[in-house]
Amino acid sequence: MTAPEPAIPEGFEPRRFGDGFIAVNGPLYVKKLASGILLGFRVEPRHCNPMGICHGGMISTFCDMLLPISAHYLSQDVARRFLPTINLQVDFLAPSPLGAWVQGEAQLLRATRSMVFMQGLVTAEGQSVARVSGIFKIGPRFEDAPPAPPA
Repeated sequence: MTAPEPAIPEGFEPRRFGDGFIAVNGPLYVKKLASGILLGFRVEPRHCNPMGICHGGMISTFCDMLLPISAHYLSQDVARRFLPTINLQVDFLAPSPLGAWVQGEAQLLRATRSMVFMQGLVTAEGQSVARVSGIFKIGPRFEDAPPAPPA
């Protein structure tokens, strides 16, 4: 008999972000807040390195999704816009063990006509595990994006 899957924290809903790379690395969950969103995932065996902790590549991938997805919710100007990564800086602060709930929250620092500057913090079971900052190019509009925030 296998152990039951750990529960997803209250308020988080599954969210698909297309069929590409992230579809095979998720699933990701979103919780809407008055100030933006929380994005989260549960560390599964396929996310882990040989030591049983979440691989840095998965944390980096998560960070690379956290920032632009958050920007869609935080700014009406970039909602429904493709935001390819120009620069991503991840500082790894602590490990995220197998089974841990990992979540992140981001801030939009500045948006220009062509770029978005973001930062965020990622936690695992409440402990800070990564600090991230990124710069994203404002690209073309696309349809598979969350609705624009109210003006």
